[in-house]
Amino acid sequence: MEQIIALLTLILLEVVLGIDNIIFISIVTARLPMHQQKRGRRIGLVLAMLMRLLLLTVISFILKLQGDLFTIYSMGVSGKDLILIAGGLFLLYKSAKEIHHKMEGEAGDISERIKVTSFASAMGQILILDLVFSIDSIITAVGMVDQLWVMFAAVIVSVGIMLVAAEPISNFVNKHPAFKILALSFLLLIGVSLIAEGLEFHIPKGYIYFSMAFAMLVNFFQMRMNKGKERPVQTHEHYLQKGEQTQKETL
Repeated sequence: MEQIIALLTLILLEVVLGIDNIIFISIVTARLPMHQQKRGRRIGLVLAMLMRLLLLTVISFILKLQGDLFTIYSMGVSGKDLILIAGGLFLLYKSAKEIHHKMEGEAGDISERIKVTSFASAMGQILILDLVFSIDSIITAVGMVDQLWVMFAAVIVSVGIMLVAAEPISNFVNKHPAFKILALSFLLLIGVSLIAEGLEFHIPKGYIYFSMAFAMLVNFFQMRMNKGKERPVQTHEHYLQKGEQTQKETL
């Protein structure tokens, strides 16, 4: 039962956090000729999935390295411990940075620099950014679950969902930005958990699942109670669609 809860929670988190990846692919492929755009979006999402699976395989292999590399104050430090601590610090940095940008950063600071000259250049940019997006996605998976099959299943299912329902999911998250901020807050929680585990202090995964589920439930009730009362705040996103970018330039 715990594995099913972990799988569903991870899929939900991967989908919400993968919105930026979808938007980036949409922006890049929108600069291609019309007949290449659909093909480009599909290839971009497939590349995103393959990149995540490849990184997941590499990291899962490294995490099996149990031998101590060195000792600090009688505590042995292995390759696995270093990966967990580094991954936790990365998640803390990335999530805090993203929360700050969404509240006080410059909207469209990356999308305005995207240049596409050919289908190959578009795929090259998507491949590079897929690698960047995959890092926090995979570290999140490692921090949430212990079973490798759950990680693989969550990545495949989440990318599959994004393939068939990218637009409605993106619209929902943009309409309710609190879900995106909440997901980034979960990354802070997972980052702390990874650092603790790297320091040989194990936090039961059930505590993390309960905290995330309770916070999501509160957010859902808030959304239902405030429906139509107040317009949500407009967060500052790195990637703006063409119409939004034009509107920004005219302000």
